Amino acid sequence: MTRAWSLLNVPFSLIGGVLALFLRGIPLSVSAAVGFVSVFGVAIMTGVLFIAEVNHRRMKPEVGLEEAVVGAARARLAPNFLLILVAMLGMLPAAMASGIGSDIQRPMATVIVGGLMSTLLLTLVAMPGLYLLASRRRSPSKALLPLH
Repeated sequence: MTRAWSLLNVPFSLIGGVLALFLRGIPLSVSAAVGFVSVFGVAIMTGVLFIAEVNHRRMKPEVGLEEAVVGAARARLAPNFLLILVAMLGMLPAAMASGIGSDIQRPMATVIVGGLMSTLLLTLVAMPGLYLLASRRRSPSKALLPLH
């Protein structure tokens, strides 16, 4: 189940990358596609770490589903924020470049900055909510299964 939930971050990062390209008026190019590949890697990593944290917290019998999800979101907030902030600050000069070679750098860096911003926001807001909804819907059906 971890793999499927971690892939949920890919559309989140795609939205941010496409929106950043659109807002800056930059067409999709090969360098932008390279930016998407790198953003997808970070997005999947943040998703895997979030789900691993939720699963770790749910292993404790006294911790409920909602408490585990909220606790995991809080626990992953600072590390995810720092990781994404450092990556964005590193790419910002390339996104604003206007000299020689900027035709290649600018689309890639724009996609990375936009994709990372949306990944951070949506991972910490939408993913916990969707995880709670899916887990609650799945729980009643499990209760109907006979115990062996």
